[in-house]
Amino acid sequence: MWRAARGGAGGSRWATAAAGRLLLLLVLLQAAPAVQPSERFLRCAGPSNNDLEIVGSVVFPVKVYVKLNHNSPPILCLTNHLRNVELIDPVFQWYGPGGGLSSEDSSVEIAPTGTLILKHFNLSGVYNCSIVYKLTAMQLHKNHIIKYLIYAYSDPKIYYEFTVQYHAAPCDSSQNASFKKALLQLLNKLVARLSCEVKLIKSECHHVKMQRGGLQNEIFFTFSVAPLDRGKHKCQQRACAASHRLNKAKRLIKIFFKRQVKVSRTCSEPLPDIYYIDGTLKIVSVDRCHPGYGINAVVHPDCPECCVVCSPGSYNPSDGMHCLPCNSSLIYGATTC
Repeated sequence: MWRAARGGAGGSRWATAAAGRLLLLLVLLQAAPAVQPSERFLRCAGPSNNDLEIVGSVVFPVKVYVKLNHNSPPILCLTNHLRNVELIDPVFQWYGPGGGLSSEDSSVEIAPTGTLILKHFNLSGVYNCSIVYKLTAMQLHKNHIIKYLIYAYSDPKIYYEFTVQYHAAPCDSSQNASFKKALLQLLNKLVARLSCEVKLIKSECHHVKMQRGGLQNEIFFTFSVAPLDRGKHKCQQRACAASHRLNKAKRLIKIFFKRQVKVSRTCSEPLPDIYYIDGTLKIVSVDRCHPGYGINAVVHPDCPECCVVCSPGSYNPSDGMHCLPCNSSLIYGATTC
């Protein structure tokens, strides 16, 4: 790993004015690759609901997964058997976690045939439908309760975490704080036109003993870069996708740090007190679920990569990946225990 010569006995030789310490960053800002106007995208619409009709059971609840704040597919008040026979004078009544459901409620749509569509879904839980019918005009009425367990889910939030190291001024120096602020602003400006955001997770200054030198000061930075919600505008272009914008942001960040190395090697001026250490950039992909949601391929094999709402008896307090056990949790989507 190449590293520029560091402080030590000649540390005063590297001292420059405050503006000079940020000169390298300002040069890189001007040289950073620009995003062309054609790459300014609108947010893509979410995936459309599957038109497949869902059939229930009188024996066990059928699991249904509905994307959070989207409409459900048609959910029938029928079993596979009843779907294939003629029913005389059928009467349907749906019940949800809050009690009886009616088409007068703007959050549901119930057809005369008993088919239910949940609108802008966000209320997970047990849904039952009572069906009363005759098979012939002379028979007595039959009554069945058809059971569903309907879960809200969302897509995982995908972002990147990246770490870098910088040769630093003394750890108690205000220069480091000023540099940290300038670096964060610069990185955000770099990815702003992709509707992405860089956040500082942590920065730590440490004394590092070099193999063939004395103690040096280094700042260890950890950042995250994530796509922002671009509003309610619909867009069918692939380039609108959050993952596409995020990958572009990742590429720009890599170029940014590579250019710092190039400028450091070719610059005839003395290095500033704070400069990037070549080869220290590390980028990893991270998936997270919203609080109250988690991924569990064992419990939800039909939605193995979905962030499914936490069931009663579990919770997710933060942007973790899994719902944690909690005996005192009695609701869906719990964020505390």
